[in-house]
Amino acid sequence: MSFGDSNNPYGKQGQPGQPPQGQPPQGQPGYGYPQAPQGVPPQQGYGYPQGAPQQGQPGYGYPQAPPPGTLQANSGYITIPVLGTVQVATMGRRFGARCLDGLVIGVIYGIFSAIGLAGAMGAAKSAEDCTTQSCVDEASAGIIATMFGMILVFGLITLLYEWLMIAFVGATLGKMVLGLKVVKENTGQVPGIGGGFIRWILPMVGALLCGIGQILVYLSPFFDNSGKLQGWHDRAAGTLVIKK
Repeated sequence: MSFGDSNNPYGKQGQPGQPPQGQPPQGQPGYGYPQAPQGVPPQQGYGYPQGAPQQGQPGYGYPQAPPPGTLQANSGYITIPVLGTVQVATMGRRFGARCLDGLVIGVIYGIFSAIGLAGAMGAAKSAEDCTTQSCVDEASAGIIATMFGMILVFGLITLLYEWLMIAFVGATLGKMVLGLKVVKENTGQVPGIGGGFIRWILPMVGALLCGIGQILVYLSPFFDNSGKLQGWHDRAAGTLVIKK
C-alpha cells in the first residue's frame, strides 16, 4: 500500500488556504467548553465583584461611616467630628447634673449672702440709732444697696460658673461628676466664649419671666423631634450634650 495513496485518509494533506484537519475553521466555535453566542455580552464570573463601584453607589465590604451629626437610627448614638460615635446624654443625667450644680451655686451664694446679710444688719442697727432723718435715709439706702448687691453677686456667680466652665472645659462640676460634656455639634470641640455665653444667656432671659421661661428652656430637650435632645439654648449655640 502506498503512503501517497489518495484514498488513504491519514495521508491527506491540507489544501492551501484551509485550516488543518482537527481544528475548527477560523471564527467557528471549537470543541470543549461551550462558547457564548455572537452578539451576547459575556457574563460576569463568580467571586468578588470586579472593578470599583460606580460613583454615587456604596462599595462592597464594611459599611461606610455616616456623615457627622447623623443620629444612628434613634439609638441614642451620634457621629461627631474628631470624637467619632458618642452617646447623647439622657435627660435623667442632665437633670442630676443640674441639681448638683444648683448645690454648688447655692453654697457659693450662701457664703456671699452671709457677708451681705451681716452688712445689712449693721445698716439696720445704724438706722435704729439715728436721730435725724438724713441718718435714717442713709441707713435705708445702705440696706437697699446690700439687697441689690446680693442679686448682682448671684448673677455673677452663675455667669462665671456656667459660662466660663462650659466655654473652656465643656462641663460644670455637676456634669463632670456624672460624666457629661457639652461640645459643638459640627466640630466636637468645647463651645468657646461665644457658644458658652449664648447657652447661658437664654435661660437667664427666660428667668425674667417669673422663672417660667427658664423652666421651659431647660425642658425644651423633650420637645426635640430629632432625637438629639437639644434644648433651645443648645440649638442657638450649636451645642450638644454627650456622655463621655
